[in-house]
Amino acid sequence: MYKAGFSRIETHDKEIEGAESKFLFRFTFTQYRTRAAFEIRLEYDESWVEVHLLGNETMEVRARTPNGEWKRSLSERLADFVEGNGDRFWAPPFLLFWSRVEDSEANWVSLKGPELPSDKDLEEIFTLLGMVSGYSYRPRQILPYASAPVRSKPRRTYDPADRERDPEGDNVPMYFARISIRSTDEWTALRRALEVFGKEAGLFDEISVRRLGKKEGEPFQIQVRKFGSASKGPPRNLVDVGYGVSQILPVIAELLRNDTAPLYLLQQPEIHLHPSAQAALGTLLCRISGPSCQLIVETHSDHLLDRVRMDVRDKTTQLKPEDVSILYFERDDLDVRIHSIRIDQEGNILDAPPGYRRFFMEETNRSIGL
Repeated sequence: MYKAGFSRIETHDKEIEGAESKFLFRFTFTQYRTRAAFEIRLEYDESWVEVHLLGNETMEVRARTPNGEWKRSLSERLADFVEGNGDRFWAPPFLLFWSRVEDSEANWVSLKGPELPSDKDLEEIFTLLGMVSGYSYRPRQILPYASAPVRSKPRRTYDPADRERDPEGDNVPMYFARISIRSTDEWTALRRALEVFGKEAGLFDEISVRRLGKKEGEPFQIQVRKFGSASKGPPRNLVDVGYGVSQILPVIAELLRNDTAPLYLLQQPEIHLHPSAQAALGTLLCRISGPSCQLIVETHSDHLLDRVRMDVRDKTTQLKPEDVSILYFERDDLDVRIHSIRIDQEGNILDAPPGYRRFFMEETNRSIGL
């Protein structure tokens, strides 16, 4: 195992018990399984705090005051704590950790001295953390998710790695592989939701993670399967099926995962999908949207928009006409005009400009000889 890091002295004009605050700060990179981890140690006089971040899974904090030494652990997705608080690299994770435990004396493990830290000990530990980081705790914020107009290319084989959400969806295969091992209930629920959309869109009937080894850190593949009328077809690698599958998979995975964002910004989610799949995507957007989830979609798809209109008319979801706002961008010479369009209870388009769908009407007239 290789380690690398740095140390420095921090001096502040604030005080602990009347003395000038001088701290030793040590930051060390290490390795945990197949992922990077790091350790932080903050020292002041006879007190110190040591933090171990193990991948995205576990945090252990050890603290010492003149009265004793204790440790606490937290096993959760630490990325959930860090997300939205990235203006400091090392401070937010353990400050957010402490915010979860400061009101509780449970689960402390004594390493030296009293079984539990006293209120004074906790105050000193929190003061130390706050003074060194200069960072006050803020509740976790779930950031909006924005997708790129073109998503990442599929690969025949993926190597495990921890990746945060990104617009191109590079993280999605790794997310599938991770939860398929660590949270089978979450993977089962997500897989079923993906397969419902896949069937409605005519893209796939089954999706799976195929592991090429027995350990979590070994390569894997993403496979999909289409069912025939009499038998199931063979599982096929993501690179061996239509490009639309790999392009829409990152979008629907983000929409269907259990920790949905409050706002989605989707650029041309219908890219590389055939018309019926575009329509199915419209239905999925209607299902996902609601009081706690807003969708802003930039699209060129009339099939998607028509499906939204019909689903609102048929009341297949909770979406109402007043919940849908359509902005139509119309070129006017060298300028662009934006028209606000509404739909009524019957799914009819209201307030559309004369040029709206003119092209389609002219093509229809031409096809029937008018």
